Amino acid sequence: MVWEAYKKVKANKGAAGIDGVSLKMFEGRLSDNLYKVWNRLSSGSYFPPPVKEVEIPKADGKIRKLGIPTIGDRVAQMAVKDYLEPRMETIFHYSSYGYRPNRSAHDALTKTRRNCWLFNWVIDMDIKGFFDNIDHEKLLLALDKHVEEKWVKMYVKRWLTAPVQDKTGKLIFKEGRGTPQGGVISPLLANLFLHYAFDQWLTLNFRGVKFERYADDIVVHCKSNKQAEMILEGIEKRMQYCGLELHPDKTKIVYCKDHKRKGDFKHVKFDFLGFTFKPRPAKTKDGFMFLGYDLAMSVKAGKRIVSTLRQSQFHRWTSNTIEGIAAELNSQIQGWLNYYGKFRPSAMSYVFRLFHERLVKWVQNKYKSLRGKIRKAYGMLNRIQKAKPELFAHWKRGFLVSGLQMTRAV
Repeated sequence: MVWEAYKKVKANKGAAGIDGVSLKMFEGRLSDNLYKVWNRLSSGSYFPPPVKEVEIPKADGKIRKLGIPTIGDRVAQMAVKDYLEPRMETIFHYSSYGYRPNRSAHDALTKTRRNCWLFNWVIDMDIKGFFDNIDHEKLLLALDKHVEEKWVKMYVKRWLTAPVQDKTGKLIFKEGRGTPQGGVISPLLANLFLHYAFDQWLTLNFRGVKFERYADDIVVHCKSNKQAEMILEGIEKRMQYCGLELHPDKTKIVYCKDHKRKGDFKHVKFDFLGFTFKPRPAKTKDGFMFLGYDLAMSVKAGKRIVSTLRQSQFHRWTSNTIEGIAAELNSQIQGWLNYYGKFRPSAMSYVFRLFHERLVKWVQNKYKSLRGKIRKAYGMLNRIQKAKPELFAHWKRGFLVSGLQMTRAV
C-alpha cells in the first residue's frame, strides 16, 4: 500500500512541506523514508507533521490558503485514501464529479450544459470558506457510518487535528473545524461530508431536482423561479445546520435565457469550473442562427492565463530561439487548450492574440532591424507560422497570426 501510494505521490509531483524535503531529496533515501512511513503506520505510532501554509492569489484579489503536507505525509495520506476510496465510491452520488476516479470537470460541464437546456433556472451556489469550516464531529460521524477499522478513523482524526504552520512559522491549531485544502485525503473527506450535507439531503427532500457538484462548486437546476427560491431557502437552512454558510454575494438564482425563454431578469449568466454559461449565438445543422444558452472559457480564466504569460516575461528571452520558446511554453499551452478548448475554443482567441503580441515584442527585441517596425515583425511571425505550422500547440489547432490581428481558422 505504501509503495503504490508513493508512486502516485511521485506522479503528482508537488512542493516540499515544512521540513523542506523535496521529492528528489526524499528519493535520495527512498527505502529508509518509505520504511519509516510503513513502520509507523502499521504500528499505530504515525503522527502527521504540521502542514505548510501557502497563499495563492485569487482572481478577485483575495488570497486562497493551501496546505502542503510533507512528502512522507502525502504518502501516508495516499495509502489511507486508496484504502478508503473504493468503499466510498459505492455510496457517492452520480452527480458528484470532483476528485473521483474516471470522472472529470468536463463531465460535470457537459451535464450542466444539457440540464441548462432542459431547465429554465439555476441556483449558482458558493459555500463560504468550505474547507476551513468542515465540522470534524459531523465528518467523523459520516466516516463511522462506513468505516469499522479503528486505525483508519484514528489516522483521519490525526490529520484533521494536525496544526498548520503559517508563513511566519506560527503553528495554528484547529478547534474542531477545517481540513487543509491541498491535503491528499482532504478531497475524499470533503466529498463524504457533502454527500450527507448536500447530495443525499437534496435527493431525499427535492425529488427530481438535478444538480452537479465538483467538490464545493455546486449548481442546482430548477423548473421555475419560485421553485428555485424555495430550494435555495432550504439549502441555506441545511448549510447552517451543517455548520456552513452560503456566500451572500456569490450565491444567486440565474435565468437560462435563450430564444425561447423571454423576459428580463437580473442574472442570466454564471461561472462554473472556469467556464461562463450565458446566452450565446448558436447555429442549427442547416445554418440557421438563433440565441442559445452555452458555455465558453470565462473572462476570469482568460485573465489568469494572460497573467501567467506576462509573468513569464518570455518576450525578453532574446538569447533563446523561437523553437526554444515553444519548447518551454508548449506543455502549458497544450494544458490550456485541453481544458478550455473543449467547449467553444474560439473564446480563447483573445488570449492567443495577446500571446502573439508578446511574441512580436520578442521578435523586435531579438532583431534590432525590426525595432519600432511592428508590421514587419508581425509579417516575420506570420512567415514562421506558415513554414512551421505545428511549432506552437495552439498553431496546430488553427489559431492564426495575420498582420496586426489574430484570427482562428474556421
